[in-house]
Amino acid sequence: MAELAFRDGIMDQLRLIEPRFQEHAYLFVLAALEHCQSSLGERRHISGRELAEACRDLALERYGVLARQVLEHWGLRRTRDFGDIVFALVDLGLLIKQPHDARDDFDSVYDFEAAFERDYPWRRVPQG
Repeated sequence: MAELAFRDGIMDQLRLIEPRFQEHAYLFVLAALEHCQSSLGERRHISGRELAEACRDLALERYGVLARQVLEHWGLRRTRDFGDIVFALVDLGLLIKQPHDARDDFDSVYDFEAAFERDYPWRRVPQG
């Protein structure tokens, strides 16, 4: 599978709006948005909570026990960071928001330690 990348100049513009995150973080949030949409019966608006949960699910699916470390390496340390990325993409015109959408929708959806470590879905190894 080919790695996604932004067109020339897009990441430079995003860094001016929100410099805390690596390019992979922005691309990951967009991938999580698509991951969420593809799980629905039909395409519709996704709430901040739904997108944050999709980010968690996709991170666990792609990176397993390393999910938290990967996200933190990209600058993502809490669910509010997903919202900051979304609104940077909105500011740049790459995503569209609804009038009721707010950054606060992403606040404290879950705790990274709980989601990626304490509650990690460990699979039990069958005793033989």
